[in-house]
Amino acid sequence: MNESSLIYWLFCYLVGNFMTAYIVGKWKNIDLRKQSSENLGARNAGRVLGRSAFIITLLGDALKGALVIIYGQMMNFEQWILAVGMLFVIVGHIYPLWLRFHGGKGVATFIGAGLSLEPSLFCWMIVGTVLLLLIIRNLTIGMLGGFTFYIASFIWKGSFVIYSAVILSICIIIWKHYGNLLQILSHRE
Repeated sequence: MNESSLIYWLFCYLVGNFMTAYIVGKWKNIDLRKQSSENLGARNAGRVLGRSAFIITLLGDALKGALVIIYGQMMNFEQWILAVGMLFVIVGHIYPLWLRFHGGKGVATFIGAGLSLEPSLFCWMIVGTVLLLLIIRNLTIGMLGGFTFYIASFIWKGSFVIYSAVILSICIIIWKHYGNLLQILSHRE
């Protein structure tokens, strides 16, 4: 670890602070932090403003995740440095400094960064999500299946330590979805 990796991680956090949903909402004169789930993510943008807002927010948030990883790859950073960069862009999205740490839940940014970091391993995330989604018929629960497969792929590849920052990202995202998960599970009992 050196000064350039520290600057890279700060850059990742700052890029994470770019809140697509906030900008889309302001364009429509709506503050999504005060609407529906009060979350600055694609689902809330779609719920409040419609399908086009969902798509723009999803793509914008995924793009910032992809861009920081691609930039780090161009700088020839090691995989573990990129994994920490992924953590920082997601933390920047969830806890943006300029919005008093009130952002989104990190899923779209996670998708963009994960696909760019190691596409072959991220495929397991998609497989796990789709399999559980077909059984449970709930995307939030399906995401847990995806996370499980994704972490298993790190173990299988022998890269658990290299990608430990990605696992920390997953834990933060699950924490941000804790209320949703409790609500879903309480309706299933």
